[in-house]
This record gives sequence, structure tokens and C-alpha cells, in this order.
Amino acid sequence: MENNMENAEAKLFSAAWWKQVGWLNLGTVLMAVGVYFFKFPNHFTTGGVSGISIVAARFVPTLTTATLNLILNIALLIVGVVFLGKGFGLRTAYSAMMSSVLTYVFERVIPMDAPMTTQPVLELMFAVGLPAFGSAILFHVNASSGGTDIIAMLVKKYSHMHIGLALGLADVLVALAACFAFGMETGLFSLFGLFLKSYMVDAVMDNLRTYKVFQIVTDDPEPICNFIMKDLHHSATLIDGVGSFTHEKRKLIMTVINRSQAIRLQLFVRATDPHSFITITSSSEIVGKGFRGMSE
Repeated sequence: MENNMENAEAKLFSAAWWKQVGWLNLGTVLMAVGVYFFKFPNHFTTGGVSGISIVAARFVPTLTTATLNLILNIALLIVGVVFLGKGFGLRTAYSAMMSSVLTYVFERVIPMDAPMTTQPVLELMFAVGLPAFGSAILFHVNASSGGTDIIAMLVKKYSHMHIGLALGLADVLVALAACFAFGMETGLFSLFGLFLKSYMVDAVMDNLRTYKVFQIVTDDPEPICNFIMKDLHHSATLIDGVGSFTHEKRKLIMTVINRSQAIRLQLFVRATDPHSFITITSSSEIVGKGFRGMSE
């Protein structure tokens, strides 16, 4: 079944390209806000370069956390280009630099000497939730925030360790370091935040990539197929069917579209063919032409 989904590498300055740029910037800003306003003041080290910066700032008082974050991200990006090549990810490089620069600017414009509230659990939810949403959005457009992702990519290239395991181990070690740098309470908050972040990233990603699978039984498939192709810019598969009770020949239309388009298609089908039969299911794993593959 063919569908004309947006290509991961959209044409420069096309509508799809601007949409991807918008998602990339939104994800990066969410991460920077969560890191600076909630992670840094509470010393929550839920992995990543921001977590390393929080711990390192404890032992290098001459440099601020935001400055260390910027320095480490630049160093890792250079390492990534040297050992992984220029093609290791322009989007990742852009996101990592923009996030680091934003936290540095926040520090200069809105300096924070203490957490915004006296509720560490509430602060942890924002410290985890905002970067988790941001990370999921970046993964959705085939990017990442760089940092320890680059370390994991290097480990994968020069060893047999799985990239997910390498990244997980790096983040756990960073979170454990908070126990020694800031005490057991902060360390336990950091470990809990790390596990919560992993769950939230998966949950948000599943939500972002959920599609609606339509199966429409109808006597007149042509106007419905035309609407799918011309208005929704998708394709569909037609299957011959026979009613088990009436033995009348019918057509089964199968198509996969996003959630906003699903409402339009449902309304159109009900208005065009009130006697049609529609089943709608949700799926977050669509493999085939025009959709993300299993390896992406």
C-alpha cells in the first residue's frame, strides 16, 4: 500500500522543509527551557551533557553550568565530525549548538541562583517532561540533541555494544555521580528522573507517529479514492470483496493517514456514501514505501 508521506530529507525551503525546521526548533527550545530553568537549579543529573555539566560545575567553580554545557557540546561535536564524518548529522549539530547557546543566553539574561519553587517533585516533573517532549520531537524529525548520543555512536562504531545500551550506561553513570556530588536525595531524584525520561520519550514518540488505518467497504470507491489522493495527498489500496450474507460484490478501500486527516476522511465518507462501512484502527508502526522503516 503506497502513501506519499513527507520525505525525511525534504526539498530545501519547501513547505515540508519549513515544517521540519519548525519541529526542530520547537524540540530544541523545549529542551533548553527544561534544562536551564529546572535541571540546573536543582542539580538534577538525568544523564546527557547537561547532567555532566551539572556535576562538573560542582568541582570547577570558576565555570558556570551553562558555560560547561556549551564547551562540552562543542568538544563532542568536533569529535563527532572527526571520527564519524561530516554526515553524522547536521540536524544534531544544529540542535546541540542551539540548545547550548540558549542555556548560555538564559544564564546571562535570566540568572537563577535557586530553584523557582520549594517543591522538588514538581520541579523534577518539568525537568524531565520538557526535555523528554523535546527529545521525542527531535527523534521524530530524525535528529537528536547531540551530547552523549555522539559518545554512544562512537561506542557503536568502535565496539560491538548496542547503541541503546551504551547510551543507557552513560546516562546511569552520570545520574549516579549526583549521589556523590550533591547528596543521596538529589541523586535519587536524578535516577528516578532518568527512568521517567526514558518512559516519557517513548510515550511521546508513539503518540507523534500514530497513524490511522482506514478500511472502508463501499459500493462507490471512486469519489473516496479521489478525495484521498487529491485532497489528502495519499494513496490507497482497492480490494475486491463479496458480502457473506447478500453475496453482493463490494470494494474495500485501505489507506493510512495521520490523525488530523482521519477526521476529514471520516466526514467525507459519511457524507458521500452513508451506507458505507468504516473501521478505523491506530498504529504507531507502519513499514513500507513512504513510511518510516524498521531501521530508522
